[in-house]
Amino acid sequence: MLVLRPVAPDDLPELQRLARESLVGVTSLPDDRQHLLDKILDSCASFAASVQAPGPENYFLVLHDRERGQLRGCSEILAMAGFSAPFYSLRNRPFVSNSRELNVQHGVPTLSLCQDLSNHSLLRGFHIDPDLVGTPLAELLSRARLLFIAAHAQRFADTSITEIVGYSSEDGQSPFWDALGKHFFDLPYAEAERLCGLQNRNFLADLMPQYPIYIPMLPQAAQDCIGQVHPQGREAFEILLREGFEANHYVDLFDGGPTLYARHSNIRSIGQSRVANACPGQHSGRGRAWLASNERLAGYRAILVHLDEAPGDLVNLDADAFQALELQPGDPVRLVAL
Repeated sequence: MLVLRPVAPDDLPELQRLARESLVGVTSLPDDRQHLLDKILDSCASFAASVQAPGPENYFLVLHDRERGQLRGCSEILAMAGFSAPFYSLRNRPFVSNSRELNVQHGVPTLSLCQDLSNHSLLRGFHIDPDLVGTPLAELLSRARLLFIAAHAQRFADTSITEIVGYSSEDGQSPFWDALGKHFFDLPYAEAERLCGLQNRNFLADLMPQYPIYIPMLPQAAQDCIGQVHPQGREAFEILLREGFEANHYVDLFDGGPTLYARHSNIRSIGQSRVANACPGQHSGRGRAWLASNERLAGYRAILVHLDEAPGDLVNLDADAFQALELQPGDPVRLVAL
């Protein structure tokens, strides 16, 4: 059984393996030992902190295969983007000009550097082993973050955003970056993403243009990248679309990938999850799949279960589920249908 749980210091070697295998553009998972160790320790401190309002806390979760002693994926929640350092993105909106003499009004799409997306919670760092892509375990890895938010709402904003990795070629080239960012940073796309993962985004404000960029002046290949999803990022994208997230007017400033946004009250795993008390019982294993999590903080656990009947005030779980979720009879369990 695979269990989603908070990261621990002993996970560092396995986390390094995941970082080496992760998609270029997942800036929150750089292949750097010291940075990953710092992220682990920061996450441990976040889970241990007494928090009544969202701040700089980062909750790092890993998908643990207990039988093989391996990590099969990871995902994160930053409680509030822009709290400790500016959170930059590109606003994609038209610039409208008027000519009274010619009686002409014309709108030209532009990209502008902005910090509009600060003060939202940020879902990031989604990575899963290739053989689990398209399976219910990918849903567990992504959506169990939302069950955690539901259980600890005071630690997060009322809204969440996520940046989806945009298009790049198999050799790591981004037409969007080559047409825009490369002129200001003089760095390859992969190196720019790596630097962003190793430090905050303040250097972006120093080097990126401060005036609107007219999209029609970019090469067509770069224009075609705006709002597009990398094939390996489609799993994360589609899961969150089904949850109720929507694309907005913002794109990533490195590869032009889309940003998704949702109010927590409109997110399926938050609004439709239910809490029941756990009771020992058995199931056929052929029932409907559900995501199940305990309601703890540092001891948070989430798994995939199959239930023969929908839970009410009580839910029957077998011994393996009790052990994986670290429950005692009568403990609360949060559930949402897959």
